[in-house]
Amino acid sequence: MSVLLLGAAACILALILSAWLMTFARWFPIEGVDGKFLVDYKTMIRAHVDYALMALFNLGFYGIGIDLPIVACWCVAIGGFANPTVFTIAAFDTDFWRKAHWRVYTAASFVVSTIGFLWVGYVLAQAGLAAL
Repeated sequence: MSVLLLGAAACILALILSAWLMTFARWFPIEGVDGKFLVDYKTMIRAHVDYALMALFNLGFYGIGIDLPIVACWCVAIGGFANPTVFTIAAFDTDFWRKAHWRVYTAASFVVSTIGFLWVGYVLAQAGLAAL
């Protein structure tokens, strides 16, 4: 289950990096870079918030005190980082949503995270029902 801590750490690092990136993009604009480099500030904010949520999910699942299947933990850690990264990449690429390889990446990240979250949810539901 320690992979959840690594997933949380990766999300926290991305959270801090995105905060600095957005701060510099707004407060210290560089002519010829801003507006061309970070093309969609609102999408970057979505990524930033999503990294925070995914870090909290990883930490919450780790700290809940229930043994979780290791594959489910890997899916949550990988999917939890990959999903916000969809928004991060889209913030830099105006044609992101039209490119086939990014659609495949997006679909794969959704599948992996869905498997992980549903599996963890199932295990938590079983534990909750057993405690009744």
